[in-house]
Amino acid sequence: VQLQASGGGLVQAGGSLRFSCVASGRTFSRFGMGWFRQAPGKEREFVAGISVNGVYTYYADSVKGRFTISRDNAKNTVYLQTNSLKPEDTAVYYCASDSNYGLRYPPRDPAEYDYWGQGTQVTVSS
Repeated sequence: VQLQASGGGLVQAGGSLRFSCVASGRTFSRFGMGWFRQAPGKEREFVAGISVNGVYTYYADSVKGRFTISRDNAKNTVYLQTNSLKPEDTAVYYCASDSNYGLRYPPRDPAEYDYWGQGTQVTVSS
């Protein structure tokens, strides 16, 4: 299974970025997906998750109302639209595939995800 994330970059506070993560090697539509991030010196944290069919989405409080997760099962791709970015959003962002098959509420625990993308750096300047 491979996850290829893209879309990071340098942006000013208040700006937007859209991340994409393309999956291969697994039946994408049967697994939930998540986005996590890790800032320097901090632990990896949950950002957003989406269930197999998109009916369930779940966000960290810190990004709720600013970030939107979505998926296109026909393209084996999960997206993260980030708006109103803040300097504290600066981190490496990772996409990940839920280890459980089928419909469930997206888990927050990184241990519930078994495959990870390589990460994409986001830097938000003030």
